[in-house]
Amino acid sequence: MCELGIYQWNENYPTVRAFQKDLEQQELYVLLVKNEVVGCICIASEKDLEYNHVHWLIPDTIHYYIHRLAVHPSYQGKGYAQQLMDFAEAKAKKSNVASIRLDTFSLNTRNQRFYEQRGYTRLGSVYFPKQSDAPFYCYELVLNG
Repeated sequence: MCELGIYQWNENYPTVRAFQKDLEQQELYVLLVKNEVVGCICIASEKDLEYNHVHWLIPDTIHYYIHRLAVHPSYQGKGYAQQLMDFAEAKAKKSNVASIRLDTFSLNTRNQRFYEQRGYTRLGSVYFPKQSDAPFYCYELVLNG
């Protein structure tokens, strides 16, 4: 991402501890191709404090929050991010979750198009100063509102 001028992840985020916590809470999912991890996604059910001031499309009930969606650079452009999001959305529908919420870096226009093409609505912004001075845009997809 840094080679593309997208500085959303750095030495402060994501941390090994973040992935360990995802594992402990059984919220980390990996995509395997021929027994090799090519991507991952965290599907969390707890809302981060940074999201409290965002005006979401529907009131807080039961939601999934997507974090740390990543595909190894050697496997990008092959639809694996789509597969990971398909999985998250199917899991949410099966679990009768009201919506899926997430954020993506404001300077990562590729990710913004990715979510918007999937039907996500861009809402407010959040800031993670240890990652960047630029905002992160919040998105929501209502499933069972």
